[in-house]
Amino acid sequence: MKRLLIAGLLLAATLTNSSAQNGEEYTFTPVKELKITPIQNQNRTGTCWAFSGIAYLESELLRMGKGEYNLSEMFIVSHSYKDQAAKYVRTHGSLNFEQGGSFEDVLYAVKHYGVIPESVMDGLNYGEDMHVHSELVSAASAYVNAILKNPNGKLSTAWKKGFDGIIDAYLGEIPGKFSYKGKEYTPSGFAKELGLNIDDYVSLTSFTHEPFYKPFALEIPDNWRWGMSYNVPLNELMEVIKHAINTGYTVAWASDVSEAGFSRNGVAVVPDVKAIETSGSDQERWTGLNQREKNEEIRKLAEKPCRELTITQEMRQEAYDNYQTTDDHGMQIYGIAKDQDGKEFFMIKNSWGTDNKYKGIWYVSESFVAYKTMSIVIHKNAIPSAVRAKLGL
Repeated sequence: MKRLLIAGLLLAATLTNSSAQNGEEYTFTPVKELKITPIQNQNRTGTCWAFSGIAYLESELLRMGKGEYNLSEMFIVSHSYKDQAAKYVRTHGSLNFEQGGSFEDVLYAVKHYGVIPESVMDGLNYGEDMHVHSELVSAASAYVNAILKNPNGKLSTAWKKGFDGIIDAYLGEIPGKFSYKGKEYTPSGFAKELGLNIDDYVSLTSFTHEPFYKPFALEIPDNWRWGMSYNVPLNELMEVIKHAINTGYTVAWASDVSEAGFSRNGVAVVPDVKAIETSGSDQERWTGLNQREKNEEIRKLAEKPCRELTITQEMRQEAYDNYQTTDDHGMQIYGIAKDQDGKEFFMIKNSWGTDNKYKGIWYVSESFVAYKTMSIVIHKNAIPSAVRAKLGL
């Protein structure tokens, strides 16, 4: 019996590594795939948080049977720029003022300001047909920093109106009322009719510098609203993500994508570089390479099945503490697929358009998600009951 078991394990190991040995590219087969709305393109902006947060809420509407909506990201971005400027000035500039944000910004805006269709506010008021925010941010940043240097000793009653004018000039004025499919709405009224209860959504993370099962504000520059995330152990964070997908809920996913293993062609893995560097014929290939050259080799590895690191809680924490894991990018997890060797990957909706191998979709390994997830936002009903009980939800 033991011999049969050992033989079976050896056979499984051989099959698992067969694609890597043969140099085959990935072939993915969906196992569980939830509904998403069409891929969007944030283009030359740092507003991934708005695109992925809105994509997530659009999928929630599909899940709720409300139909397909194309909601305005720039309505959320406009409100967030204005709120961020007010807080930046209030904290005397001791706050991040950039294009970045978090899922908290989307949830906050929908709850306090509402939401509108893309057709009402596309945010392209500046002679471009795709989003480009460099000039906008340059002008807005110069304005708020000029306000901080104000020699009058106090702020005027006009500075906010001046800032709002800059944002409105580029993104368009936020409508007080609008018509949609023959009916008139306010942004808050439209959000209410959609039936999204923002209080049902929670943020989760997993780090050891704060106690588990308690909320804390992630110490990252883009969390300028100081939004709170519940802290759970890594194994439970992964359990939550899988449970959500398997029970019909997508996940808003904030991650670090600066890793060389995050291929720009639609795959993200965490190659075990040390093992690969010292394994047989591969060893010579890595000898004498500098870090830039090694990163290029890692990018090539990510295109084909390879051996990955086993991720631990300690590895996550170390990468966060030494700036190797940062708040780079927001996306949406909407499914689970398997490669040709039976290895599971999460299916990811990105907001970089459709000009890649998988038409805007990424396949991200469990190791990558475990290692590089900054936080997730999820409907509280998608959390397994045992974890919910520990969180008091």
